[in-house]
Amino acid sequence: MTSESEREKELEHRERILREREVELRLREMESNIYATDAVFHQTVKHQPENSQKPWMKKVILGGKLFVLGVVALVAVRLASVLAGFIIVGALGWMSYKLFLESKKTNL
Repeated sequence: MTSESEREKELEHRERILREREVELRLREMESNIYATDAVFHQTVKHQPENSQKPWMKKVILGGKLFVLGVVALVAVRLASVLAGFIIVGALGWMSYKLFLESKKTNL
């Protein structure tokens, strides 16, 4: 029995040594990959489509959008002021009618 237990211990010892060697080998490989001097570097280039617009064209388009936005805002303010005028005149007319022209009824 002792021979079997000694044999198992010997096998476990060999397995442990083998695992340690494998770990050391793997660590050396990783270290060599980290410190490799023949690393490949690629030069990057900004993608520019063939039909790209000129910078001044982009500014013209942006200016046009701003102009259209200004015109829309001006038209909206004009419409709002006209609508407000109609509402004010209507309210004054309705109040005048109620105060002066509507017949007064007496309930006695």
